[in-house]
Amino acid sequence: MNVDTYREALEWIHSLLKFGVKPGLKRVEWLLERTGNPEKKIRSIHIAGTNGKGSTVEYIRSIMNEAGYSVGTFTSPYLISFNERVSLNRIPISDEKLLHYVRIVKPLVEEVALTDLGSPTEFEVITVISLLYFADKQPDIVVYETGLGGLYDSTNVITPILSIITNIGFDHMGILGETLKEIAFQKAGIIKQDVPVITTADQTEAREVIQLKAKEMNAQNYFLDRDFSIEHIESTNSGERFIYTDTENKKSMEFDISMMGTHQIKNAGLAVASVKFLTRAHRFEVSLSAITDGLRKANWAGRFEKVSHSPDIIIDGAHNEQGVAALKQTLNNHYGEKRIFLLFAALEDKAYATMLQDLVSVIYEACFTTFDFPRAASAEQLLRESPLGNSYSISSWNKALQHIKDQLQKDDVLIITGSLYFISEIRKTFHNLE
Repeated sequence: MNVDTYREALEWIHSLLKFGVKPGLKRVEWLLERTGNPEKKIRSIHIAGTNGKGSTVEYIRSIMNEAGYSVGTFTSPYLISFNERVSLNRIPISDEKLLHYVRIVKPLVEEVALTDLGSPTEFEVITVISLLYFADKQPDIVVYETGLGGLYDSTNVITPILSIITNIGFDHMGILGETLKEIAFQKAGIIKQDVPVITTADQTEAREVIQLKAKEMNAQNYFLDRDFSIEHIESTNSGERFIYTDTENKKSMEFDISMMGTHQIKNAGLAVASVKFLTRAHRFEVSLSAITDGLRKANWAGRFEKVSHSPDIIIDGAHNEQGVAALKQTLNNHYGEKRIFLLFAALEDKAYATMLQDLVSVIYEACFTTFDFPRAASAEQLLRESPLGNSYSISSWNKALQHIKDQLQKDDVLIITGSLYFISEIRKTFHNLE
């Protein structure tokens, strides 16, 4: 298949989805060697964790942009366009550039597919494309988010100047392990020799695994509630307010964020700790006003995002138990007195019955639906296993959305959640969004 247009390039990338998830770095290393090792030509930060990776990337990007630095970001999945996965100063890679790099990589992918290594996956190919792009563009810093785990994730070919682990929770257990210890071991796999690591992981067993790996790698380590602390002050109409304290010099600072949810202050605090490390160890110049403005301006599509007002309609990418627990707390903090309706769709490999259990006390009425995705659970399947009392199913999400909207009163709230892929699809129906 020739690749002459952006559409054909995207079709080819997506055709690699059939190779699924294949842990290991050998295929990516083979491709990088054949393309001049672009991973060695960038200065990067590497972020792993169960939840909060995307938000932490956004806080760091926003702060560093405010300070006048150019910032590349590699994130997944995407909500609006595929290209946003590879962005520079929040501007996605252009269609022309993506086509350019596909033309470079495609013959090599076909070549390696004939070897014992087999075909690279979609994620591996987009990782290589991103590295080529950033090596050419040379931003001041590139922030890489892992796709799955850390140790065997294709982004683990980079040697960053800082590693970050947001938190450890139960997700992708079939691949990463059944216990927090096993999952933490995979996430801690991003820790490199002599490269410092900062984490907000709070479980004792997870912290022990991270500390052990850091010691093995001679990596300085910074832990929440040991080296820095975060205290929530209040939930406001426009977001959250918190205090960040540096334990060593006992200096406290008050910040506001516009992303709602008390879990977001952990991500914001982690970004502050990371930026402070960059100023200390790598001579980046970031003023207090750049941190303050950067945190306030940061916003991440699909993270408790209000897409309509009166009644409020919110989309949120909660797709595991930890995400749903955070969602519940945010709903209680901001909409505790209101009738909350739920539109829910999820992938069938998720523990959605357990996820929904957490919402029993906050949801007034629930509608289950499905969407066009290979692993999407059916609406009937979700309803059958739902612990929520006042609920029903409508297979067409368009019809389900309209049905709920028709019965919402001005003070009601609709939360749409369950899968990032689902809210990516549904978000397109709301206009006037970035």
